[in-house]
Amino acid sequence: MIYDDIKNYHKQFAYEPKVENPVKLRHGARAAKKFVVVGMGGSHLAADLLKMWKPELDLLIWKSYGLPPLKDLKDRLVIVSSYSGTTEETIDAFNEAKKQRLALAVVAARGKLVALAEKWKVPYVQMPDFHMQPRMALGLSMKAMLALMGDKQGLAEASALGVHLRPSHEEHRGKDLAKRLHGSVPIIYASVQNSAIAENWKIKFNESAKIPAFWNVVPELNHNEMTGFDVKPRTTAISKNFHFVFLKDIVDDRRIARRMNVLEKLYHDRGFKVEVIMMQGKTPLQKIFDALILADWTSYYSGKLYEVDPEQVPMVEEFKKMIGKAQSS
Repeated sequence: MIYDDIKNYHKQFAYEPKVENPVKLRHGARAAKKFVVVGMGGSHLAADLLKMWKPELDLLIWKSYGLPPLKDLKDRLVIVSSYSGTTEETIDAFNEAKKQRLALAVVAARGKLVALAEKWKVPYVQMPDFHMQPRMALGLSMKAMLALMGDKQGLAEASALGVHLRPSHEEHRGKDLAKRLHGSVPIIYASVQNSAIAENWKIKFNESAKIPAFWNVVPELNHNEMTGFDVKPRTTAISKNFHFVFLKDIVDDRRIARRMNVLEKLYHDRGFKVEVIMMQGKTPLQKIFDALILADWTSYYSGKLYEVDPEQVPMVEEFKKMIGKAQSS
């Protein structure tokens, strides 16, 4: 149940991933410096957060069929990630990597990808199968990727979150925020450095609350998107349904902070509702997951207010069935 998944989020960081078939990691991949993570939906989100947490990491995230057209692809470890292990695009990437004889590894909880990894003796980490939604398994997924990357320090820092995160402390805050956002379309803004968090918030509103939501970053949005909210008499009806959430970080560049403050005033002056969330945490990684847990609680209680199931994603399942029928016809 998603409520328990959120409440027990910190327990994911006690997980100790085990790399199967480690001797098959090519090019000394345990100490590899370059990576490609292939994943769709919630299965690439941990990689997005890794890239945010460790901006120096040479990591490309691919969210489509096949593999990216990189000249140095043979120098990279390709990590295909799918919680279900059945994602069509990810399996295609696995087969393409095998065809090109690339250094390859798998992260999955079950399914065809695990079977393929075992068949071909490909290195893999099989995450615990808690039957949770992929967007809720980011702690497990991140630790699995860190294990394949051979990042012992990163694993130690991630494990510490099991002690320091307090998901239950954010529940009432998320519930109150959900009430304020109710009836509106959330738009999440953050700095470029925190863009992965803003996108996660958007995704959680889509999947848990079943509502449209959008995200963007400062300063880029100051040069285009905000002009769409310069309310005029004939656009009032379109604009009135948006509610803005500003994710602010004390370490944001002072110029970014100034832009956010000015934009907040401009939106207030035009009658928009704005929420300001100050990101909190003793370490950068704790700050990331504290913000994500607040997003989980907010989207969970938003789903409750809209009387929808916050856990399941029936439209995604319906789409997969229709795609399967279209392929076989």
